[in-house]
Parts: sequence; C-alpha cells; structure tokens
Amino acid sequence: MTAIEHDAYYKDVGHLSYEDRARINFDHPESLDNELFCEHLDALRSGRSVEKPRYDFATHSRTPVTDRLVASPIIVVEGILVLALPAIRERLDVKLYVDTDSDIRLMRRIRRDLEQRGRTFAQVRQQYYESVRPMHLAFVEPSKRFADIIIPEGGQNRVAREMILAMLQKFVRDVDLARSEAVTRED
Repeated sequence: MTAIEHDAYYKDVGHLSYEDRARINFDHPESLDNELFCEHLDALRSGRSVEKPRYDFATHSRTPVTDRLVASPIIVVEGILVLALPAIRERLDVKLYVDTDSDIRLMRRIRRDLEQRGRTFAQVRQQYYESVRPMHLAFVEPSKRFADIIIPEGGQNRVAREMILAMLQKFVRDVDLARSEAVTRED
C-alpha cells in the first residue's frame, strides 16, 4: 500500500518573504499544486514511482528534500480538500469522508499549531476565523456529498468499516489472481 498526502503539495512559495507567505490562505484549494499532485497520482496508478515534495509548515515553504513513493496496487490518497477538486476526485476509485465534529477538529488544530508549528494562540485564532472555518464551510463540508462512504469519527460505523475491509480484501484477491494468471501464461 502507498499513501500520498495532499498536504505535501502546497505550492512552492519559498521565493516570497516569510511575511508574504504567512498571508497566503493555505486553506484554499488553489494554495496546493494540484497539477503536480494529479501527475504523481497518475504515475503511481500506472506503476511508476514519484518524488513527493516535503513541505515545512512552520516556514510555509517546500524543503529541498523529497520522499520517494513506490507504486503499489492500493494507493491511499489523504487530504481534506481532495473531494472538493474534480481533477483529483475523478482519479479515485473509492471516496471516503471521515466526518469529525467541529470542536474536535478545532482542538486538534490548536494543539498541532502550538506544539508542532510554533504558532501562538493568537495566530491560530486569527487563522481559524479568517481562513480555516470559511474554507471548511466553502469547500470541505460541501465535498462530503461526493463521498461513496461517510464514516463518523471514532470508527463507530461498523457497517462502513466492514464494507471497506471487504472491498480491500476483494481487491487484493483480484490482484493476486491476476498475478497468478500472468505467471501461468508466462510458463
């Protein structure tokens, strides 16, 4: 299984001053290099490895280091905006939406931004009101309608969990069968 995170694909704005980078609305879909993300997703789907960018959230810039992603039969695409973007959505075989209560999302963001990204509470609060909440309401929440399965946070949806597991098991069986048929044809 290969996992690719949409958050690694923020546009490279390292040429801007830190102050200018800090003013960018990183919660809007246009802040991400969606074209490169789709190219990488297409490459992975066709069996080719990619060099995924690495993004430094504290400085709002890409690092010179990349991470090699090796293609595999199952590719997990992660990101809160992926269902909001038709170009990405059309490349997904199964679309899941994990529905998390707003208070949990907010507390996680506060903790992450304070502990991992070196921000002050005032910065987190300002960003939440100016971009996080409005972009969630404009893009993330409405994208739920494109999901094949909506899973409540905490995994309490046993039926959805079992459906996903059954789909993955069937896919793995189909891949194994195709591989064994290919080996048999080669003999």
